[in-house]
Amino acid sequence: PLSHSHITDIAKEAERYPDLLTPDEGCTYDRVVEIDLSTLEPLVNGPYTPDLANPISQLGKNAQENGWPLDIKVALIGSCTNSSYEDMTRAASIAQQALQHGIKTKSAFTVTPGSEQIRATISRDKVDETLEAVGGLVLANACGPCIGQWDRRDVDKGEKNTIVSSYNRNFTGRNDANPATHSFVASPEIVTALALAGDLRFNPLTDSLTGASGEEFRLEPPTGEELPSKGFDAGEECYQEPPAKGSSSSVDVDPNSNRLQLLTPFDKWDGNDIEDAPVLIKVYLKCTTDHISSAGPWLKYRGHLDNISNNMFITAINEENKEMNSVKNQLTGEYGPVPDTARYYKAQGVKWVVVGDSNYGEGSSREHAALEPRHLGGVAIIVRSFARIHGSYTTTNYCRSIVYRLKFCSFLSRDESEEAGDAAAHVCRPSRL
Repeated sequence: PLSHSHITDIAKEAERYPDLLTPDEGCTYDRVVEIDLSTLEPLVNGPYTPDLANPISQLGKNAQENGWPLDIKVALIGSCTNSSYEDMTRAASIAQQALQHGIKTKSAFTVTPGSEQIRATISRDKVDETLEAVGGLVLANACGPCIGQWDRRDVDKGEKNTIVSSYNRNFTGRNDANPATHSFVASPEIVTALALAGDLRFNPLTDSLTGASGEEFRLEPPTGEELPSKGFDAGEECYQEPPAKGSSSSVDVDPNSNRLQLLTPFDKWDGNDIEDAPVLIKVYLKCTTDHISSAGPWLKYRGHLDNISNNMFITAINEENKEMNSVKNQLTGEYGPVPDTARYYKAQGVKWVVVGDSNYGEGSSREHAALEPRHLGGVAIIVRSFARIHGSYTTTNYCRSIVYRLKFCSFLSRDESEEAGDAAAHVCRPSRL
């Protein structure tokens, strides 16, 4: 695989040290997990979270019982996740079977190559032609709808609908900024099969489709090529090498720009404990990075920390009133948007904290999820537990920006914990924590 990817130097180095890449002879393990692949059933996870797994045989039943829209409006494969050459050829093998029976997808179908190399290779090998012939629209090799770069117009905001994708996350409103969109995630081949039927009740393992001539047919298991037989096509060279002596270069940014803003250092800690810090928001249940920093239309401000901070916690649910973007200002007693309240505290020189639940910070956009609370005056995030990647990634950002990551010593029930509206926090300097 390394040689196919035109990085033969690394492949040669790997061959020099096989002992580092293989288990020691005769080694034993504390725990052995055996998985019988023949017993596994495809899963379709969602809606609204990748944690809710639905076996494909139960998906239709679960959808009907829970009132999830059965009609699949859009099916989407690709982006950075599940868009390898093998993924694309497996999806194409499903598409080819449909074409042989004269049918196309009933759902709108989009394909996002995961890289320029994948785009160029599936174009050279005409894989994209098969996906387009079955009804697919091949998008640019970019984040695209996965992160909310989607000017969706087939449904109105607030209209209940279902989409299915092979993306890695399906949080509320992430793809199209519509909180009523029921987003499910599955493998590219399952997404392609569901696109053909256009219905969550379709089980490609047992159900039939109807061909153009009226004949019923069942889909055969997908096939794919792990690596392209002709090797990868690197595509267009897009890399721009930085200046050899970058320290002598300057970056000019219009101070009136709404899209770009040069970062400036945060204020240093004054060495004193922080007392009576108001709780800006006590987040109810899940708090992903999409709740901390929404995607979609906000992406245009990713280069402007102050402007993108206006999305901070706006989709998180307040424990106190079970509403989004409505928190009590402890200084005025009035309710208002989360970012506005944080800015008010900051203007008054009052540092604040956030209280959350388990697995705080699951998801992507970790840079902004770390920077925005500090930029608006936050001093601590106090939760039951942090998402592994978010926690490790943001440790540096939080420490540099003096926002402490704190975890409760014990798990209090919600009835035992104070309401966010009446709570205040005391944060000691690190030597006393």
